[in-house]
Amino acid sequence: MRELEYPFDAGWILSNRRKIKKRLLSSDANFIEKKIAVLGGSSTANIVWILELFLLQQGIRPVFYESEFDKYYEDAVFSNEMLKQFKPDIIYIHTSNRNVTAYPKMADSKEAIDVLLDAEMQRFETIWNCLAEKYACPIIQNNFEMPHYRLLGNKDASDIHGAGHFLMRLNAGFYAYAQSHENFFICDINYISADYGLKEWADPFYWHMYKYALNVNAIPYLAFNVSNIIKSIFGKNRKGFVLDLDNTLWGGVIGDDGAENIKLGLEEPEGSVYFEFQKYIKAHKQLGILLAVASKNEEENALAGLNHPDSALKPDDMVCIRANWDTKDKNFKDIAKELNVLPESLVFVDDNPAERHIVREQLPGVVAPEIGEAHQYIQVLDRSGFFEVTYFSQDDLKRSEMYRENAGRLKLQAGFTDYGDYLKSLEMRAVIRPFESVYMARIAQLTNKSNQFNLTTKRYTQSEIERAAENESFITLYGKLADRFGDNGVVAVCIGKIEGTVCHIVLWLMSCRVLKRDMEYAMMDVFVRRCRDRGMDEIRGYYYPTSKNGMVKEFYGAMGFAQIADEHGDTVWSLSVNSYIDKNKYIKAEENDETRGSV
Repeated sequence: MRELEYPFDAGWILSNRRKIKKRLLSSDANFIEKKIAVLGGSSTANIVWILELFLLQQGIRPVFYESEFDKYYEDAVFSNEMLKQFKPDIIYIHTSNRNVTAYPKMADSKEAIDVLLDAEMQRFETIWNCLAEKYACPIIQNNFEMPHYRLLGNKDASDIHGAGHFLMRLNAGFYAYAQSHENFFICDINYISADYGLKEWADPFYWHMYKYALNVNAIPYLAFNVSNIIKSIFGKNRKGFVLDLDNTLWGGVIGDDGAENIKLGLEEPEGSVYFEFQKYIKAHKQLGILLAVASKNEEENALAGLNHPDSALKPDDMVCIRANWDTKDKNFKDIAKELNVLPESLVFVDDNPAERHIVREQLPGVVAPEIGEAHQYIQVLDRSGFFEVTYFSQDDLKRSEMYRENAGRLKLQAGFTDYGDYLKSLEMRAVIRPFESVYMARIAQLTNKSNQFNLTTKRYTQSEIERAAENESFITLYGKLADRFGDNGVVAVCIGKIEGTVCHIVLWLMSCRVLKRDMEYAMMDVFVRRCRDRGMDEIRGYYYPTSKNGMVKEFYGAMGFAQIADEHGDTVWSLSVNSYIDKNKYIKAEENDETRGSV
């Protein structure tokens, strides 16, 4: 629903939440269901209602547990049978500066204030540690917004007695905890409240009348930000930008004006707006966000614009450039196909509302935000949360390079008539091992991102991945693949659950980056050997169809499994471990660990 995309009408969302929910639930979306516990230091009912809408928009159907008013500490620290039975997948702690127990007084010494700060930090750390121990799920914690009045005026920020100074120190303590604890995330209401307008956000009327710690009209902005963190944890982020050129990356029409006359650079106000926007877009490469171009232009003109001396973005920054006179939706679809990603994983950025409309209509699920005027582009894209960072791996840093290397592989493939010869020429090398701590974040990321080559589409948090790795009842494997063009990083994951002498494959997935390279055969060979080593007689595989994973419908049949059940398309397959014959021909695989040498 476009009404839930930034910039949205918060009042309309609050007034029409039931109608919005009905529309979302009547859509054809394949929802994943997640249990979310909201522990509040103030009223949270409206927050839960609106959070549900934004999560449904992201393909997540939430089930909520909501604490009683201001019982967040008790729910976390003491025994709570209802919360225990609920078994949350995510816990969101909604506190604010109104939940700070005590602030410094002017007569307090520095030592006394330090004791006060330590006590407040200890209270929250007790909450977080208890929740982590009991539920082992991701925790989202608000930081503190600035106070709605300043007793010391401007000195409130710098003096140790100031409430603002105290809250900043508390926030710093929260950030230090987040940096040292995985699966702990900060909802930055300090920033969100400032962006909204602190005076309006902290309007005391809503606290005294309804016990809401923020203006009710600001709730959609809070809920939207919380939903961005949750959808990122569960792999619902977008993967890249598809960018228009004329009047998007520079001012003017390059085909008419010439490269020398486009508006770009620091010499004039209009040009500086586009230059700043280009720098903003380019910075996303640091996050592994893919950049591509779809422009109605001669390719020569497009390249001339990107090679402009004042252009921050250069042709090499783009993993794909489509500059021709085809329709934007065709170019968009071609870009997604070349990158081997789903079209809806890319964000379309174009100044022309007609082009945005066509792409939305022709490619359902693709987001084409209303970016406004050139000076508003950054604000709209940045606050839309398309690429909210929760987990970040070394593979993310190299993503653009990896997709560029794929282009080299495709070029090489075109020179072969025999596909087997092509695979041999890649000189592929794989490392296939049980889950290791260094890759836990990437493995969790893959389980939540991979949709096409994913047989069960089960989603796992990092905590769940870590627990599976430590549990003797599971067989876990990750696979890395490299070749003559470069290293693809961790691209395959499987988890098997042991029950007696049967191993049930509960997760089997592979990144779209390495499709049709036979990595699945190398993984299966090693998986079967692991099952053999553990005394398994049978492996059972499961395929649950979605709108996106049809390509692996016959995966188990191709691996030598026999289908033993089919219930409305959900199929079950069986393999006798001793009957399996290795299938990997083209990948040199090693599976070194303490129990096995090189293959």
